[in-house]
Formats: sequence, structure tokens, C-alpha cells
Amino acid sequence: MISPALTAACDRTRQPTGTPEERTPADELITAWALTARGGDPEAAERFVRALHRDVRRFVGYLGADPQAADDLAQDTFLRALGSLHRFEGRSSARVWLLSIARRAVIDSHRHASVRPRLADTDDWQSAAERAQERGMPGFDDGIALAELLHALPVERREAFVLTQLVGLPYAEAAELSGCPVGTVRSRVARARAALVELLRDAEGPEPERPSA
Repeated sequence: MISPALTAACDRTRQPTGTPEERTPADELITAWALTARGGDPEAAERFVRALHRDVRRFVGYLGADPQAADDLAQDTFLRALGSLHRFEGRSSARVWLLSIARRAVIDSHRHASVRPRLADTDDWQSAAERAQERGMPGFDDGIALAELLHALPVERREAFVLTQLVGLPYAEAAELSGCPVGTVRSRVARARAALVELLRDAEGPEPERPSA
């Protein structure tokens, strides 16, 4: 039985919670921390990392080639970002800038995975997903199932869905990060949603027949 929470997570078509006006102050503050950290302020750097760690881990956990490596990918992302802070000028929000670095880390991970020899013929998907999935979104077991469903999608649709529906980026920022028009992101999200709903229906199976009176 697929839980209502998981069904709701796959059935969202609206913009992420919060209008751009409501989201802007938080993003501006995080961007200010990044700019201050660029000048060598360790407290600002710590606040910057803490504020975006959840978004980064969720993003790489759903998109990474190996769900087991989500923590390593998140750490790699922040190491790259902190090493590149001197080049961050605040032209985009620090969130978009950091997620673009996370995206490159995921791409590099896919490339590395494609050339290294496999250590086993099969993957322990359940165990790997449990280690990679953050507890509490939309529920631990639901999150595992959602990760499995998302990996059945083409990567472009999966990325658009994760960025807008799970990480919570506005469509315009997701488009900026992905390097495509806003309309393309909307189309990818709509197609991802339709595919996920269909996958959920398939997973639930046919409804049992009611006994005749």
C-alpha cells in the first residue's frame, strides 16, 4: 500500500511553498553569509554551510549515481564551494551557485562510476537508499520509495522535479541552474509528475474486487 504522503509528494504541480517575495530575505541572508565568508569570516562560512546542507544533500542524494555516496557528494560539494568562494560575486543567489556546484559533483560522480569496475553484480538498493535518504521527507519509508521512483525518470525530468518540488527552488532559479528556459523546466516537472503518478498506480496494483451482494 502506497502511503498518502508519498502520493501527495508526487502529485504536486504548484510552485514551491512561499512566493519569491517570501523567499528572498532568506536567500539574501545566505548570499550575504557567502560573501562575508569569502572575506575569511569562519562564522559566516559555518552559517552558509549549515543553511544549505540539507538542500545539497537532498539534491545529490536523489540525483547521484550511487545513493550510498550522498554524504560524500555533499562534502565534496562544500569543499569545492569553499575553495571557490573567492570567485563568488553574488550575481546569482548563493543557493543557486552552490547547487550548480553540487550538480557538477554529481556529473563527475556519474562519469567516475561509469569507468570504474563494479565490485558486485547486484546493489543492495534498500540498504543504500536508507543510508542516503534524509529522514523526515515526506517520511522515512516514503522517501525511500520516492527515491526509487525518481530513479526511473530521465535525468533531466528528475532534476527539474527535485529542484522545484523537493529542494524548493522557484522555477526561474531552477531554469538558471539547469541552463534552460523556464517553460522547459515547467514541462519537465509536469512530465515527471505524470510519470510518477503512473508509477505509483502501477506499484499499488489493481484494486481488489468487492464481493457481490
